[in-house]
Amino acid sequence: MTGPLAVVSGGTRGIGLALSHRLIKLGHRVVALYRGDDAAAEAVREESLHVLRADLADSGAVRAAAHQVLAEHGVPTVLVHNAGRNIDRPFLEMSEEDWHGVLDTNLSGVFYLTRALAPAMVESGQQGVIVTVGATTGMRPRLNGANYCASKAGLLQLTKCLALELAPRIRVNCLIPGMTETEELVTRFRLHDPQARAQVLGEIPLRRIGGTEDVADALEYLVSPRSAYLTGQKIIVDGGQYMW
Repeated sequence: MTGPLAVVSGGTRGIGLALSHRLIKLGHRVVALYRGDDAAAEAVREESLHVLRADLADSGAVRAAAHQVLAEHGVPTVLVHNAGRNIDRPFLEMSEEDWHGVLDTNLSGVFYLTRALAPAMVESGQQGVIVTVGATTGMRPRLNGANYCASKAGLLQLTKCLALELAPRIRVNCLIPGMTETEELVTRFRLHDPQARAQVLGEIPLRRIGGTEDVADALEYLVSPRSAYLTGQKIIVDGGQYMW
């Protein structure tokens, strides 16, 4: 397959899979990184979607995966950091393993993967795009999520630092989904329960829960020339729920 290369972490399920498919629709070849669900990864493998296992919390594994990407597929022009972990605990019950299990993937993993691929992206001479996928909890805290909220708040600042240091060759922005209809979110917020769903909808001015395609629409803008003068910014796709 020909076409520009995109790398999407967490790109085989949920929002990440929708982002991978949108990039393919735009003409990209996609390498989707995943941590452990081999069955899900193999189920989505196709001609333009290559899957590669890598634990982003392991810097050595990230270096090896990046080397394989560069050797087998070439230099990416688009890098999407979508992988993330949740380990919810009340703060007073949160262990060091709970803390590092989330921070090492959601924040350090972005550092490791960017550090491994960005030099080749800069040296290629092409205009590149990096998109981090944040969370509304990076700006608004929630109970039992100190580790996750801290990781996503840190990701916002890391996005801005990368935007400063990688300009003008690479633009870096943060895409922040709000309530999005994924298996994980339906379970977390009990959205199969009509009353629970109605309560959530009452908090969203547009009166619907977002779809993965809504997030993919925003990604399409961020990787396109139409956003050529946009870097270091956050795009929030939440139906107006918080209006930050």
